[in-house]
Amino acid sequence: MSLQSHIEELERRHAALERQLEDVVHHPSVDEVKIRDLKRRKLHLKDEISKLLSGVSVRTALH
Repeated sequence: MSLQSHIEELERRHAALERQLEDVVHHPSVDEVKIRDLKRRKLHLKDEISKLLSGVSVRTALH
């Protein structure tokens, strides 16, 4: 898997978590534990994407 396709997959997973989070938040019986877990997972993916993108930016600037 290329770096770009890996980043795209992480972005798809991040978007899927965002949709799940929206569903949970708008559900009549709000599950705070589920919300916290989804937010944590989403943040983890965002951090991973940012690290990968910053690495790409550094390599691009060096060449």
